[in-house]
Amino acid sequence: MNLRDNLRSLLVRLYARRVEGHLDHDQVPKHIGVIMDGNRRWAKASGSTTVHGHRAGADKIEEFLGWCTETDVEVVTLWLLSTDNFDRPQDELGPLLGIIENVVRTLAADGRWRVHHVGAMDLLPGAMQHTLKEAEETTAHIDGILVNVAIGYGGRQEIADAVRSMLLDAKDKGVPMEDLAESVDIDMIGRHLYTGAQPDPDLVIRTSGEQRLSGFMLWQTAHSEYYFCEVFWPAFRKVDFLRALRDYAARHRRYGG
Repeated sequence: MNLRDNLRSLLVRLYARRVEGHLDHDQVPKHIGVIMDGNRRWAKASGSTTVHGHRAGADKIEEFLGWCTETDVEVVTLWLLSTDNFDRPQDELGPLLGIIENVVRTLAADGRWRVHHVGAMDLLPGAMQHTLKEAEETTAHIDGILVNVAIGYGGRQEIADAVRSMLLDAKDKGVPMEDLAESVDIDMIGRHLYTGAQPDPDLVIRTSGEQRLSGFMLWQTAHSEYYFCEVFWPAFRKVDFLRALRDYAARHRRYGG
């Protein structure tokens, strides 16, 4: 770094400390969903490969979770791989799956997070399925942030799977279809989502400047607040995170409009 870069970095740290000092922890979201977008564009802008961009994005995750721990966040949902991502070229998808699998192992080995998979497990390679199940089992006892790793995840797929699960559950219990139709409500469907009894996200952060959800947690985000950040995910800084929390705290949440 040259002198100018060092000065800029110092000013950013001082500003972040100031924002953090004014942060009301009672107003911090308990569940944050993150659409970690921009790995490929970050790589292109920095003159590196797409795979390097995905690795840089993966390296950001533990740092981000550390910030969440400092600010009393209880649940984080990280969208690591969508169902649409399976359409990517194999020379990108193969390394990406390997990077994601390593992320899951790293989170499980860290000892601070409780890992939970959300997504269509049957879409994933056998090795990935094994890694996810092992991570859930080995971290089940940890009393830290619950980290939902959304892998092979799509919002419409989740709702379809929830309805299927609800129907199969009713069949196993011998509930007549007419009785099921009369008893179906929002809470019943919610219990069959990948997130089950978890609280819905209070805040959804999307990096890279895109202002859309792309199918992320369609059911659960009905009343969530959204924060769209211009910076690409690998370049996401603590000050960007704190700004998102400050913006969230400044809003007056209204349900139903």
